[in-house]
Amino acid sequence: MFAAGMVFAVLAAALHVLIFYMESIAWEGPLARSTFGGTPEEARPHAFYAFNQGFYNLFLALQALIGVALAALGHTGVGAALMLAGTGAMLAAALVLGVSSAPHRVAAAKQGALPLLAVASTVVALLA
Repeated sequence: MFAAGMVFAVLAAALHVLIFYMESIAWEGPLARSTFGGTPEEARPHAFYAFNQGFYNLFLALQALIGVALAALGHTGVGAALMLAGTGAMLAAALVLGVSSAPHRVAAAKQGALPLLAVASTVVALLA
């Protein structure tokens, strides 16, 4: 089950790296606009905030990935702690989005599904 948690953490991290790319590098591009809506002109005033938020997503992804790497190297406790911190924060952010904005609940579910699976698999494995 711990291996499943590691796989889900990597997948959640990959999604958050993609979100980083859309928010911090390609904010006005077609992928970001089809994902977040609006035109490049409408997005432009929000570029600074998206840039910052993208890096937040990148740092969560790195935290989870470093945790997976450490766990794979045999440092299970530290690795699991970093995996849970990264994916737990991803899950919490998705919950905040879903609770605070009804129109964004589908996006929140997409954003939170892999972190939820990572957290659940990891916790179950640690408790077994």
